[in-house]
Amino acid sequence: MKTSSTLRGLATSCFYADDLAAARAWYAEFLGVDAYFAFPRTGEPAYIEFRLGDYQHELGFIDSRYAPQGKREPGGAITYWHVDDIEATYARLLDLGATTFEPIMPRSDSGFITASVVDPFGNVLGIMYNPHYLDMLAAIQSGTAGA
Repeated sequence: MKTSSTLRGLATSCFYADDLAAARAWYAEFLGVDAYFAFPRTGEPAYIEFRLGDYQHELGFIDSRYAPQGKREPGGAITYWHVDDIEATYARLLDLGATTFEPIMPRSDSGFITASVVDPFGNVLGIMYNPHYLDMLAAIQSGTAGA
Protein backbone atom coordinates (compact mmCIF):
# COMPACT_ATOMS: atom_id res chain seq x y z
CA MET A 1 0.00 0.00 0.00
CA LYS A 2 1.39 3.40 -1.00
CA THR A 3 1.23 6.03 1.71
CA SER A 4 1.08 9.79 1.34
CA SER A 5 3.90 11.96 2.58
CA THR A 6 1.76 15.12 2.35
CA LEU A 7 0.01 14.76 5.72
CA ARG A 8 2.31 12.57 7.81
CA GLY A 9 0.54 12.54 11.14
CA LEU A 10 -1.22 14.59 13.74
CA ALA A 11 1.21 17.13 15.16
CA THR A 12 -0.95 19.42 17.29
CA SER A 13 -4.67 19.92 17.65
CA CYS A 14 -5.45 23.37 19.06
CA PHE A 15 -8.52 24.74 20.82
CA TYR A 16 -9.33 28.23 22.07
CA ALA A 17 -10.44 29.13 25.59
CA ASP A 18 -11.50 32.41 27.19
CA ASP A 19 -10.16 31.17 30.53
CA LEU A 20 -6.93 29.27 29.93
CA ALA A 21 -6.45 28.45 33.62
CA ALA A 22 -9.92 26.86 33.77
CA ALA A 23 -9.28 24.95 30.53
CA ARG A 24 -5.96 23.68 31.90
CA ALA A 25 -7.60 22.49 35.12
CA TRP A 26 -10.56 20.87 33.33
CA TYR A 27 -8.43 18.99 30.82
CA ALA A 28 -5.87 18.01 33.48
CA GLU A 29 -8.71 16.41 35.46
CA PHE A 30 -10.12 14.66 32.39
CA LEU A 31 -6.75 13.49 31.02
CA GLY A 32 -5.10 12.67 34.34
CA VAL A 33 -1.99 14.71 33.45
CA ASP A 34 -1.15 18.40 33.61
CA ALA A 35 -0.05 20.49 30.67
CA TYR A 36 3.68 20.06 30.13
CA PHE A 37 4.24 23.40 28.40
CA ALA A 38 3.05 26.98 28.78
CA PHE A 39 4.05 30.11 26.87
CA PRO A 40 5.21 32.45 28.07
CA ARG A 41 6.84 30.34 30.75
CA THR A 42 6.23 32.95 33.44
CA GLY A 43 3.12 34.98 34.12
CA GLU A 44 -0.26 34.38 32.54
CA PRO A 45 0.14 32.01 29.59
CA ALA A 46 -1.26 32.67 26.13
CA TYR A 47 -0.81 29.01 25.18
CA ILE A 48 -0.68 25.68 27.02
CA GLU A 49 -0.08 22.19 25.70
CA PHE A 50 -0.65 18.60 26.77
CA ARG A 51 1.14 15.57 25.30
CA LEU A 52 -1.09 12.53 24.94
CA GLY A 53 -1.23 8.91 24.00
CA ASP A 54 0.98 6.38 22.33
CA TYR A 55 2.74 8.94 20.13
CA GLN A 56 2.68 11.93 22.47
CA HIS A 57 0.41 13.92 20.14
CA GLU A 58 -0.12 17.49 21.27
CA LEU A 59 -3.37 19.09 22.41
CA GLY A 60 -2.89 22.83 22.69
CA PHE A 61 -5.05 25.64 24.03
CA ILE A 62 -4.74 29.21 22.83
CA ASP A 63 -6.12 32.18 24.74
CA SER A 64 -9.22 33.33 22.83
CA ARG A 65 -7.74 36.81 22.55
CA TYR A 66 -5.60 35.38 19.76
CA ALA A 67 -8.44 33.69 17.85
CA PRO A 68 -9.17 34.83 14.30
CA GLN A 69 -11.73 37.61 14.12
CA GLY A 70 -15.36 36.60 14.02
CA LYS A 71 -17.76 34.57 16.04
CA ARG A 72 -16.53 31.20 17.28
CA GLU A 73 -19.15 28.45 17.34
CA PRO A 74 -18.81 24.70 17.72
CA GLY A 75 -18.45 23.05 14.35
CA GLY A 76 -16.13 22.55 11.43
CA ALA A 77 -13.58 19.78 11.34
CA ILE A 78 -13.53 17.40 14.28
CA THR A 79 -10.36 15.65 15.39
CA TYR A 80 -11.19 12.25 16.83
CA TRP A 81 -8.91 10.83 19.51
CA HIS A 82 -8.83 7.05 19.88
CA VAL A 83 -10.12 5.79 23.22
CA ASP A 84 -10.24 2.19 24.41
CA ASP A 85 -13.66 2.50 26.10
CA ILE A 86 -15.84 5.00 24.26
CA GLU A 87 -18.87 4.59 26.52
CA ALA A 88 -16.89 5.26 29.73
CA THR A 89 -14.93 8.15 28.19
CA TYR A 90 -18.10 9.78 26.81
CA ALA A 91 -19.85 9.42 30.19
CA ARG A 92 -16.85 10.92 32.00
CA LEU A 93 -16.79 13.92 29.67
CA LEU A 94 -20.48 14.54 30.31
CA ASP A 95 -19.96 14.14 34.08
CA LEU A 96 -17.24 16.80 33.89
CA GLY A 97 -19.64 19.28 32.28
CA ALA A 98 -19.21 18.72 28.54
CA THR A 99 -22.39 18.59 26.45
CA THR A 100 -23.26 16.27 23.59
CA PHE A 101 -22.37 17.46 20.11
CA GLU A 102 -22.99 14.04 18.57
CA PRO A 103 -23.92 10.97 20.63
CA ILE A 104 -22.15 7.62 20.43
CA MET A 105 -22.67 6.30 16.90
CA PRO A 106 -21.42 3.07 15.31
CA ARG A 107 -19.93 3.99 11.92
CA SER A 108 -19.65 0.60 10.28
CA ASP A 109 -19.92 -3.09 10.94
CA SER A 110 -16.12 -3.08 11.40
CA GLY A 111 -16.15 -1.68 14.93
CA PHE A 112 -15.61 2.05 14.29
CA ILE A 113 -17.59 4.11 16.82
CA THR A 114 -17.56 7.90 17.29
CA ALA A 115 -18.96 10.52 19.61
CA SER A 116 -18.21 14.19 20.18
CA VAL A 117 -18.84 16.72 22.92
CA VAL A 118 -18.60 20.45 23.36
CA ASP A 119 -16.22 21.18 26.22
CA PRO A 120 -17.05 23.96 28.73
CA PHE A 121 -14.94 26.33 26.59
CA GLY A 122 -16.94 25.89 23.37
CA ASN A 123 -14.63 23.45 21.55
CA VAL A 124 -15.74 20.21 19.89
CA LEU A 125 -13.75 17.21 21.15
CA GLY A 126 -14.14 14.00 19.15
CA ILE A 127 -13.56 10.55 20.62
CA MET A 128 -13.48 7.33 18.66
CA TYR A 129 -12.99 3.64 19.09
CA ASN A 130 -10.88 2.92 16.03
CA PRO A 131 -9.80 -0.68 15.30
CA HIS A 132 -7.41 0.56 12.58
CA TYR A 133 -5.54 2.66 15.15
CA LEU A 134 -5.09 -0.44 17.34
CA ASP A 135 -4.02 -2.58 14.35
CA MET A 136 -1.40 0.00 13.31
CA LEU A 137 -0.14 0.41 16.87
CA ALA A 138 0.27 -3.37 17.18
CA ALA A 139 2.08 -3.55 13.83
CA ILE A 140 4.45 -0.74 14.78
CA GLN A 141 5.17 -2.28 18.15
CA SER A 142 5.83 -5.70 16.59
CA GLY A 143 7.96 -4.24 13.79
CA THR A 144 5.65 -5.45 11.03
CA ALA A 145 4.23 -2.05 9.96
CA GLY A 146 4.77 -1.44 6.28
CA ALA A 147 6.00 -5.00 5.73
